[in-house]
Amino acid sequence: MTVPFLKMHANGDDFVIIDRRGQDDPITGEMARRLGSRQRGIGFNQLVVVLDCDDAAARLVFWNSDGSVLDTCGSATRGVADLLMRERGLASVVLRTTRGLLACVRHAQRGVSVEMGAPLLDWRDIPLAWAVDTIRLPLEGDPVACSMGNPHCTFFVDDLSVVDVGAIGPRIEAHPLFPRRTNVHFVQVIDRNRIRLRIWERGGGIPLGSGSCACGAAVSGVGC
Repeated sequence: MTVPFLKMHANGDDFVIIDRRGQDDPITGEMARRLGSRQRGIGFNQLVVVLDCDDAAARLVFWNSDGSVLDTCGSATRGVADLLMRERGLASVVLRTTRGLLACVRHAQRGVSVEMGAPLLDWRDIPLAWAVDTIRLPLEGDPVACSMGNPHCTFFVDDLSVVDVGAIGPRIEAHPLFPRRTNVHFVQVIDRNRIRLRIWERGGGIPLGSGSCACGAAVSGVGC
């Protein structure tokens, strides 16, 4: 089977778009895992399949590079929105994800933004395995938890350069507190308007960027 695709990135957060409007969806977890290999496949942080939808411009289905599914991806959503707006000559579109309907807008500088929706802050909605204070999780480092459709766990640190993201990230991702695993963020606050962020992405490892993780980190900073 030949499946055309387009690869894009947003600040280094790379993703593959497969447009299957008017067709069936052939992507399985095993296929996504094979395509996601940077050595033997295409390589990506996320894959998004674009499908027909009755109440939006398209319905999006997201896959991680390990073959697992996720509910939303800010960067890939913006990429699909850019394509559909150029295709239809529009300045905005609405896309359906498992997270719900997401409104996307083209700006004067040609950038595209997506309204990711209200964050989920209750432990049951993130979800966490048991009732805890989501502003101070019972983990070393007192991280904060929230969900932007995907679970996020954010650590605030004094010096980001000394954090071993590759060692700590996978351990927290698979912690029993997170039944669906979690994205893990490490944040150094620069000032009231800027942070430095490094990410261990659930099902993907260390990316150069992530739209939903950036949102999760910002929400956690406001919450704590």
